[in-house]
Amino acid sequence: MPASCPIQRENFTSRKGSDRVSMEHFSQTITPDQCAAGLMEVVPAIMQFIRIEMRDQSSTLLSVPQFRVLAYLDQFPGASLSEVADHLGVTRATASTMTDRLVQRHFVNRVEHPEMRRQIRLTLTDSGSAYLKEIQLVTQDKIAALLEPLTSEQLRDVATGLITLRKVFQCSPASKRSN
Repeated sequence: MPASCPIQRENFTSRKGSDRVSMEHFSQTITPDQCAAGLMEVVPAIMQFIRIEMRDQSSTLLSVPQFRVLAYLDQFPGASLSEVADHLGVTRATASTMTDRLVQRHFVNRVEHPEMRRQIRLTLTDSGSAYLKEIQLVTQDKIAALLEPLTSEQLRDVATGLITLRKVFQCSPASKRSN
């Protein structure tokens, strides 16, 4: 870690009790509850960093929710307006307004569903996809710069943890509901 940003706390407290686990003792037995407490503390900080970086890069062009629409459509091309609204946690009317603005900027296409004329399918345009990729690459570079001071072993540990978390969360019931 850079000297200018000391770690405020090197342990996590389980919400179910006062059992604290120190990062230095992660090689010892750790409970799922302690690990969950660590995730609940660390993930918001990571997401805040990513949001701030992406907002800084697209501050004049897109809002954070509009960026989230692009990212969702990149992952789920042909999603319906209802699916986008559910993903954002907003009403269909709000999602429709957001999508209209993205259509006007030529980032998103609205296409009638081939079998259900009243249902709209949303996809990224080439320029929407290129814009999303550009912002993601710049943000990825900034994250890489933050990880630069880590040793090879630490980087391997982070990568292993990320792979494990992806498997756990992609197979969760909540993940299946959002697809």
